[in-house]
Formats: sequence, structure tokens, C-alpha cells
Amino acid sequence: MTTLLNPYLAFEREAREAMNFYHGVFGGDLVATTFAEGGMLHEPDEAERIMHSQLTTAEGHTIMASDTPAGAEAPARGQQVSISGDDAHQLTRYWEGLAEGARIVEPLARAPWGDTFGMLVDRWGVTWMVSIAAPTGPADAAGPPAG
Repeated sequence: MTTLLNPYLAFEREAREAMNFYHGVFGGDLVATTFAEGGMLHEPDEAERIMHSQLTTAEGHTIMASDTPAGAEAPARGQQVSISGDDAHQLTRYWEGLAEGARIVEPLARAPWGDTFGMLVDRWGVTWMVSIAAPTGPADAAGPPAG
């Protein structure tokens, strides 16, 4: 049996906007259910807030998110997501998409340990770490991806 570990991001009221943005970056299928649609409406002003959303990409990545319901404690900032692999083109594209409106903590560049690594904080306070595995053969020795 296979298991998956999926990040589940908590927002105050920005889940729809954030997930639409991530959908634009990663592609895939995005499904969202509001509190009203899910039968969990506590306050009239939260009817259109997101009770649960899920983005599933062609690469098999899954990101879930929700807004905080009325009466619940607001989510703590400091949520972090790491995405890594050896597809430099794909990961660089993700980095460039996520960097829109973000604060760059570490630019995407060759790191001392050999991988290409970057870290940013997006406009919703989520920290994203992107790591591209170091080249393993002579054909891959061209250096970090342009960007």
C-alpha cells in the first residue's frame, strides 16, 4: 500500500486566492468546497470561505488548504513547503511562478552542497524551499539553471 504526505496550508481568509495562484504555478486539478457547500456554515460571512481545497498535479503533488472558520484560532504563520527533485526545468518554472510577489530569502542558485537551492516567502506568508538535485553526469554539468 502506498502512503502520501501532503502539505495542508491554513489561511485566515486567503485560501481561494492562494490556491488559484498555486494552480497557476503548478497546473493540475483544483477542487474547492466552501463552508456553505460543505454544510459547515457557522456565520453568514464565511459562506464563500474555503472549507477544504485540494490541488493535485500531473506529477503527483498534492497541496491542500482551508480558511479558518469563525470562532477558531487564526493559523500561525511559518508554514513551510519543500519541493525537490532532479527536473531542473520543471523546478525552475515552479520557482519563477512562486517568486511572483514573493520575498526572496535565498535566490535559486548552486548551494555549497552541490544542489541548486532557493527559498522564498510568498504573499501569504508560506515559505517555499526549492531544491534541484546536483548533476550526476557529464551531460548535466552545465551548472545551475538560468533564472
